[in-house]
Amino acid sequence: MKKKTYIPLIIIGVIIVAALLLSSSIFITVPTGHTGVVTTFGKVEDYVLDEGVHMKLPWQNVVKMDNRAQKESLNLQAFSSDIQQVDVVCSVNFSVDRETSQNLYRNVGAYYYDTVMLPRIQECLKSVFAKFSAENLVAERATLSMQISDLLSPEMKTYGIEIISVSVENIDFTDVFTDAVEAKQVAEQSKLQAQIEQEQKVMEAMKEAERMKIAADAAAEVKKIEADAAAYAVEVAAKAEAEANEKLARSITESLIKYNEIQQWNGELPYLYSGENGGFLPILEASGRNGQSSADTAK
Repeated sequence: MKKKTYIPLIIIGVIIVAALLLSSSIFITVPTGHTGVVTTFGKVEDYVLDEGVHMKLPWQNVVKMDNRAQKESLNLQAFSSDIQQVDVVCSVNFSVDRETSQNLYRNVGAYYYDTVMLPRIQECLKSVFAKFSAENLVAERATLSMQISDLLSPEMKTYGIEIISVSVENIDFTDVFTDAVEAKQVAEQSKLQAQIEQEQKVMEAMKEAERMKIAADAAAEVKKIEADAAAYAVEVAAKAEAEANEKLARSITESLIKYNEIQQWNGELPYLYSGENGGFLPILEASGRNGQSSADTAK
């Protein structure tokens, strides 16, 4: 009797276990940010499962493909156009297209990054770096990232992979090259400093020459003003003297002249040579002799 009681319980237990096993094989959960690629006996189906719980056949398998933005970083070596070795740290941000996830899995597989992305990133990076000289690599980091992305994006698009961005995070040169660059920079800075000092001296000399010219012009102008003033003073004095002489000339009369002659006469008569006696006689005495005039006596 007891054995008959246990049999139904065993059957129920088997049914429950079978149901659990069956439910785990026909229900699948696709997490957020993923798509489920369905395979039937290894064949990839042409549809994908969205996020959530889905039913599937027991003989089907679901591969979960991550469609979120992903980042991969890599360290590699490259060469510049002048054959300088550089160590590069580069990162790539990308995502897998939801609608074509099954094609990526069918054509490449779940390890698509190692299979197609990594080799092409390395090749594109080395190709771009070879276009720039070592000295220009650091300054052109943004250009390097853009050109690598431009090369990589079309190729990855064919696989259903979108390249969001490429970033050249670090560029490291050999110690020998770094020392040479530093020495060159020091030399350029010294040269620039010397040029600045020379230009400053030239500017100071030009300013000094300008100041001297201004001073000389000012002195010449002062002298000119002084000369003009002196000439004007002479001219004014000459005009005043001329006016005074003119006034004096107008004031001199015949009576004034005779008066001045009388005032200046010392009382002596002038002498004239006499031919008769061979001596000098006063003018009045000579004129009284022989009834001759002073003019005849002079003859």
